[in-house]
Amino acid sequence: MTISNHKPLSYRDAGVDIEAGDALVAAIKPLAAATSRKGVMGGLGGFGALFDLKADGWSDPVLVSGTDGVGTKLILAFETGIHETVGIDLVAMCANDVLAQGAEPLFFLDYFATGQLENGIAEAVISGIAEGCRQAGCALTGGETAEMPGMYPPGHYDLAGFVVGAVERSAILPNHQAMKAGDRLIGLASSGPHSNGYSLIRKCVERSMLSYADEAPFEPGTMLGRALLTPTRLYSGATLPMIRSGLVTGLAHITGGGLTENTPRMCPEGLVPQIDRSSWRALPVFDWLQSVGGMSDDEMHKTFNMGIGMVLAVSPDKADDAMAKLDELGESAVQIGELVQG
Repeated sequence: MTISNHKPLSYRDAGVDIEAGDALVAAIKPLAAATSRKGVMGGLGGFGALFDLKADGWSDPVLVSGTDGVGTKLILAFETGIHETVGIDLVAMCANDVLAQGAEPLFFLDYFATGQLENGIAEAVISGIAEGCRQAGCALTGGETAEMPGMYPPGHYDLAGFVVGAVERSAILPNHQAMKAGDRLIGLASSGPHSNGYSLIRKCVERSMLSYADEAPFEPGTMLGRALLTPTRLYSGATLPMIRSGLVTGLAHITGGGLTENTPRMCPEGLVPQIDRSSWRALPVFDWLQSVGGMSDDEMHKTFNMGIGMVLAVSPDKADDAMAKLDELGESAVQIGELVQG
């Protein structure tokens, strides 16, 4: 065996700083602890996350899992240096999906990968994840921080999230047996594009000749990059009370594909959603994107949520009660259509 005369190599010489990773875990622990809820067993640092469904009060639960990322919205975070909101997006994209099955989000794990841990960036991202978990009502029980030299340019990273929720077997959504023609569709307001359509959004910004540091034409007084990084809404606070009240027969989370492709996903065979696009006002950001990009109404509606982030299906005789309850919850809701024979 040839013995090298060079200085002995360490993992840090290869670009991996284990001490920096340990420091990040120490910084994350109080953030995760603040999201704890009944049923969580143990803390960060184990080989897996444990959750006691019986201790959380479930009788006949079905587990519902979901995974997602933030997509090319991350590029805006890289270019603006704003990293504290994409973690909220990550949780929302996962948690809102399991809500659509009638499930309560229970716990969340994240995957953060970067070429080199840079001061403050990972902590900002994960603080956003903790805030998203707080808004969703689920616990941040663990995750993976991967430092992989050579895999990502400086300042870049990737994110993925994983959520586990539970629903009592009798309450799984959509309830196709209860859905029928004439059921009302109620839309809950979005906060903006959420985390979809950002490849097209970046094309529109490029065409507009604006930089992300310029003022947003649709939101005076706010930097364009920050306005476009408005985080995805979490709908636990609005939808879980509706689910538990028995008012809802179906839910659709409006993500990529917009209302056009996502609303039909909750419908049984033979029924289709009929949506009145004039029943709500699109958010100013969508007016600006359409103006800059020259997209048709159809293109906009099949790409973006257009101001509606979640759709609830409710029987006609319960529609007024549902609207009243949503108003009590402080929700901006509007009836946007109904189910019809397809």
